[in-house]
Amino acid sequence: MARENRVELLAPAGNLEKMKIALNYGADAVYGGTSTFSLRIRSGKEFDMDSYAEGIAYAHARGKKVYSTVNSFPFNSQLKLYENHIAKLAELKPDALIVSSPGVVKLARKIAPDIPVHLSTQANVMNALDAQVYYDLGVSRIIVAREISLRDCEAIKSVIPDLELEVFVHGSMCFAYSGRCLISALQTGRVPNRGSCANDCRFPYEIYAYNPETDTTFRLEEESEVGTYIMNAKDMNMASHVDEILASGVIDSLKIEGRTKSPYYAAVVTKAYRQAIDDYYAGSFDAEKYQAELNTTQNRGFTDAYLISRPFEKSDTQAQGFSIQYGTHQVAGLVGEDGTTWRCKDKSCIGDRVEIVLPVGARVETVDNEYGKISKSDGTYWLTFKKIVSKSGKIFECIHSGDLNEILLPAKLPGYTILRRRIDEALAKKGLTDDSTPADLKVKYTVKENE
Repeated sequence: MARENRVELLAPAGNLEKMKIALNYGADAVYGGTSTFSLRIRSGKEFDMDSYAEGIAYAHARGKKVYSTVNSFPFNSQLKLYENHIAKLAELKPDALIVSSPGVVKLARKIAPDIPVHLSTQANVMNALDAQVYYDLGVSRIIVAREISLRDCEAIKSVIPDLELEVFVHGSMCFAYSGRCLISALQTGRVPNRGSCANDCRFPYEIYAYNPETDTTFRLEEESEVGTYIMNAKDMNMASHVDEILASGVIDSLKIEGRTKSPYYAAVVTKAYRQAIDDYYAGSFDAEKYQAELNTTQNRGFTDAYLISRPFEKSDTQAQGFSIQYGTHQVAGLVGEDGTTWRCKDKSCIGDRVEIVLPVGARVETVDNEYGKISKSDGTYWLTFKKIVSKSGKIFECIHSGDLNEILLPAKLPGYTILRRRIDEALAKKGLTDDSTPADLKVKYTVKENE
């Protein structure tokens, strides 16, 4: 395991940029792959073999790991294609292959015997009996089902102490058992267990009743304040329980879901869990601190899911009134890898002040010049724009989201530094102020998940 037998922090890598961001914001390892036979076809398309190889080299140069996803379920006609794909991945020397089916486990062990095999959560391992079967096949780590309890993890570890266990601690939850859903396949022909889920569970639905005796159909009226997102599961958030998980001594890796989420999500969520893990080992665990950061991200509401509490004891796992909501903050800009420029993610104007969110361990010097001012207040760094000038010399009064111009910084910042503002400020710039917005600024507007 990483960090001298401390628990590993595993973050999603939806593309090369997000892979680098996750590693810079504290991940010990990342997972992802090309679209071929991955359960995230959309994110996988952002990697080809060359960029994926670059990502693996980037991680290895920093002492970090990359786990390659080959976790869809094969048809007979694809078996030879699976063999070829695993052989190509093996040449890149990832640190593990994540697979879902027993047959692909055997195939991977045959083609790439030197690369560890991790069993996907799609295999739904919940007990020591099933775990033993996969361990005997050569699996070195099992990503347990999201419905498992910590007590059951302890039971598995007591029987197979050398088997590594990985648990999900944050990210989207599925309406179906461990992602074994057919709704998307039924409605759109997009098969969830082959990587092309259309997220049909996130849509609002109307409910009708049919009387066969009278051949009458009528619409059932929505109950006030309840909503019709009847299959919309809240997002998992286990940050407040990291101390309990680590104290158990049976978990080897904490996994964050989200290869299709934004770069901001990859950075902030990874950093929050990095702090939670490090604080636990330092004896200074502070759940409120981590939750404050996680609440800055877009979410569907949070639940601590089932690892600590049993499913039938939970009554807060669904968000029926909305699909997704703003967090407490909005990204204003993302600093480039070389640290000299930033790109706009939300409208910004001369005179605006934005918060600087740094990668783990990064430092910055305060400065005040013609381009802007970097200051520090109550432990937080801030950037005030005095000039908005592109690398090519173009001058702006305001710059808008989606503009690809690289804007000069008043001083060099660490690569992938994030610039952000509170959501009330961001909404005001869009003319979306709402007097009824609650104090915590969680706004029930439907928004795109990847913004």
